[in-house]
Amino acid sequence: MLHRKIYQLCADQREVSIFLRDQQHWIEQAQIIDIEGDLVLIRYELDDEDEVSSWEEMVRLDSIGAISRKLASVPRGSNEIPVSDDCPTAEQIHPNPSDSTDLS
Repeated sequence: MLHRKIYQLCADQREVSIFLRDQQHWIEQAQIIDIEGDLVLIRYELDDEDEVSSWEEMVRLDSIGAISRKLASVPRGSNEIPVSDDCPTAEQIHPNPSDSTDLS
């Protein structure tokens, strides 16, 4: 099952986090570039104090223990999160008046 998911994520070209069993660590914000046999080519960046370095690494399919993908993110800070009332009126969903839940 994990093998099929890796192939799908490679085709989607989405950022993923990969846990390497043999090294016991996560690689964050990686992209699966290619799969050749049982080798997976991943690309990621490491941000040190004063430089950013890009890496491409080939790992064995069997050494991948888990893969996770970010579904959504919320900006940090004092920004207010938009809610449905902030949508333009044309895009708001209004309840249907015939769906009243009158229990009398």
